[in-house]
Amino acid sequence: MTGKARVDRFGRSDGFSFVEANIVLLMVFVVAGFALLNLGGIMPGIRANTAMKQVMAQLRTGRELALAQRRNIEVRFLGDNQIELVRFDVPTGRTSLGTVTLEGDVEFRVFDDVPDTPDAFGKASAVDFGGAGTLIFLSDGTLVDDAGDPINGTVFLGLADRPETARAVTVLGATGRVRGYRWTGTAWIQ
Repeated sequence: MTGKARVDRFGRSDGFSFVEANIVLLMVFVVAGFALLNLGGIMPGIRANTAMKQVMAQLRTGRELALAQRRNIEVRFLGDNQIELVRFDVPTGRTSLGTVTLEGDVEFRVFDDVPDTPDAFGKASAVDFGGAGTLIFLSDGTLVDDAGDPINGTVFLGLADRPETARAVTVLGATGRVRGYRWTGTAWIQ
């Protein structure tokens, strides 16, 4: 029996026939085709999620650096898609720690039909920290304005003319807690 296919008592051999193998391949290609058709619909949401994670990461990095280095870290929102972290050096001076540009054409933006987040920190602008001109993480982790008062705020972002891509990142000033939200079309979810 070595070297030859084994045949059972009904005359069938082991393995798949050519027709069976082709049917399986056809089913695989049909499923892959449906996946490719749906990919175009989910890509904007994926890009918005990536940008939201970038904003969250920058804010958390700023807070963690302030705690670890015992230095104040300023957060600057530049243009409509960049965040810069700047360390206050001792005794004087400042050092830019880097600038991050949001990927995938995502910008800081507010959509008129999308309400404020459940944290309700404001929706007056895409980067809304109550009108504060300067945002600084102190060495105890709190986020304060230029007067040293704790400040809450929200960063709204998404793709132009695509409200389904609305995302928001909130910061609770007293603790420095950062939360991300995604708009479902009817509600914000974390």
